[in-house]
Amino acid sequence: MKRMLINATQAEELRVAMVDGQYLYDLDIEVASQTQKKASVYKGRITRIEPSLEAAFIDYGAERHGFLPFKEVARSYFADDQGNGSGGRVTIQDALSEGQELIVQVEKEERGTKGAALTTFPSLAGRYLVLMPNNPRAGGISRRVEGEERSDLREALSSLDVPAGMGLIVRTAGVGKSAQELQWDLDYLLKLWSAIESAAHERQAPVLIFQDSNIIIRAIRDYFRQDISEILIDQEKAYNEACDFMRQVMPESLNKVKLYESNVPLFSRYQIEGQIEAAFGHAIRLPSGGSLVIDHTEALVSVDINSARATKGAGIEETALSTNLEAADEIARQLRLRDIGGLIVIDFIDMTPARNQRDVEERLHEALKRDRARVQVGRISRFGLLEMSRQRLRPSLGDSSQMVCPTCNGQGHVRGPESLALSILRVIEEEAMKDRTGKILAKLPLDVATFLLNEKRENVHEIEQRCNVQIILVPIPNMTASAYQVERIRDDDDSHESSEQPSYEIAETADALPEFVENGRRASIEEPAVARIQPPSPPPPAAAPKAHGDGMLKRIWSAIFGASGDTAAEDKSGRRRESRRSSSSGRGGRGRGHGGDRDRHREQQRRQDSDRRRSSNRGSGSQQSGRGRSANRDESSKRGGSSGARQNAPGPEKSGERSQEGAKSTARPAGDQGGSRSGSKRGRRGGRGRGRGGSGERRPAASDSGNQQPSTAQRGSGDEGGRSASESMEGRVTSPGTDEGGRSRTPEPASPGTDEGGRSRTPEPASPGTDE
Repeated sequence: MKRMLINATQAEELRVAMVDGQYLYDLDIEVASQTQKKASVYKGRITRIEPSLEAAFIDYGAERHGFLPFKEVARSYFADDQGNGSGGRVTIQDALSEGQELIVQVEKEERGTKGAALTTFPSLAGRYLVLMPNNPRAGGISRRVEGEERSDLREALSSLDVPAGMGLIVRTAGVGKSAQELQWDLDYLLKLWSAIESAAHERQAPVLIFQDSNIIIRAIRDYFRQDISEILIDQEKAYNEACDFMRQVMPESLNKVKLYESNVPLFSRYQIEGQIEAAFGHAIRLPSGGSLVIDHTEALVSVDINSARATKGAGIEETALSTNLEAADEIARQLRLRDIGGLIVIDFIDMTPARNQRDVEERLHEALKRDRARVQVGRISRFGLLEMSRQRLRPSLGDSSQMVCPTCNGQGHVRGPESLALSILRVIEEEAMKDRTGKILAKLPLDVATFLLNEKRENVHEIEQRCNVQIILVPIPNMTASAYQVERIRDDDDSHESSEQPSYEIAETADALPEFVENGRRASIEEPAVARIQPPSPPPPAAAPKAHGDGMLKRIWSAIFGASGDTAAEDKSGRRRESRRSSSSGRGGRGRGHGGDRDRHREQQRRQDSDRRRSSNRGSGSQQSGRGRSANRDESSKRGGSSGARQNAPGPEKSGERSQEGAKSTARPAGDQGGSRSGSKRGRRGGRGRGRGGSGERRPAASDSGNQQPSTAQRGSGDEGGRSASESMEGRVTSPGTDEGGRSRTPEPASPGTDEGGRSRTPEPASPGTDE
């Protein structure tokens, strides 16, 4: 059972976890001091244009200026003489000017020494749609939607009222939604964009105009699906906020939001605290005994797979394959939990067979399907490396929750005391040899200073004597190895602190606050100009889910004949049932079923057997009926020649062959003399549709003529010109024009002389020149 767990008990950190049972498959953590800026809309000012980078730097209110590439600038911001599309290549220095104000959206967060990446093509995310107000060429349907669902969404998208100059993207959550629900979401986004434009005209840059929703609203909007059974929140304020959002957007799912009130912590209740802590680690253990080691570098993220204590397989190849398959699943999960983005290189355990490499690649592709981010995956190279890239949706877990090690500055290694002391001694000697040097002041870690004052005392004294300088070594207990300082003081500088106070007072420096505390103090909560916008109307009722569980035959039928074919098939089925009921009562009705249903087939077979038994006792009546129809031969020929559709269809002469005793001679209308043979002996003897003489094009004409109902008096006549009800049924069953569904494919006369139109429909007896 899938659940969304929201832990908001600590004000400094809000966590959202997606679990399936007790398996954590997605995680989002937001730190209060590091509010997410991505997708927020600002009004900024151009501070500098850099033609060499084809970009501009924007002051939008942050400490670092944002980076705006020229390709991300809308033409509406170009200068008047450049924005009219006059031709030629437009340069950034001609199109933009310093001091110009723009509406920008943060596309990528600040990271390291890099400023935020900005764009003037904002995208506003709703529940089902993403609106791009000034980008009409963009839009479409989410790449995750495929098949019939994509066709349904494309049809619904075409019915929306989208203003000119705007683009739309249908999100995955829009699958199965009606056009009314999509239009409601579009109206809300249009109202939001109108408020943003109004606020931008009223405020001066730089200013925050619109801020994306907090993590609770964002998580429900982006992660909630119908397969999630419940949303558990352990803080009442966050619970009320989630309920308000669900009530506005998804009132039908409001009952899934629940307040967790147990004394046991929410994440401990579902045993995911250990899995979250593992996401902060450097190595991850695999079930088979292997391990993953994840390392971050400036250029890429490397993932190394070690077999470690894995002894699961019978041989080295089987062990490598099983470990790599386990690692592929865990790598995809860790990428989601840590939100690792950029270039990723995976070093799998070497596998000799190529099929094993393909199996590992397929497993990784399958595991990455659950990821919301865009992922591109290569193939395993001959060195056993697989390259892939992943979109960075938000700051990674390391960037938002971890700080650079102050001891090693993020390198992971420091120099030993002896090596560092010798390096510092050489620096002191180099500074002492410079002209007009009076003193050398060195502030050193405690262990390094102790080593120089004892083991290297003679070397320090020798430098003082040779260069005629004074060397002052100040040990500082809490100093890290990489933070040492060596300062050169000129001989004419009498105002330096080393000349006015003793050396032990120099070491008593004020303790600096940690960097994360300083960042927390500097971080100020900025209120956006556009607060939360209410939807213009209540959400429409949810559309009933479409049934996609049809069988294979129905899907093939729909693909060939369209959706309307189902309705037509149902109508035909109803007419077939009605026709069979009338024929069984002796009224001469003609069923037109296809014989696809097994029950109908057995029922018709039973009726055919009964009709054959009745007709075997009335074979003479059939022969007399054939002789009685000869009077109408001329008019039947005229009718056959005047109807193009009936001319090529199997003629009604086949209905004269009724008995199994040998009435094999038939008569054909004059208009059918040039037609093909209408059937075989097997078809005339009750075969299931194997004696169809006509092609598919002839069937509609035969079926249309099969709706005739002879009168009761004509059916009941027993003279030579009449036919009994049993003979009429035998004609329907054993004639070459019937198929396995009991459907008559030959025109049957309504009476011995005329049909319902007054035309003669009876065939003539077989002549010496005719064949079967």
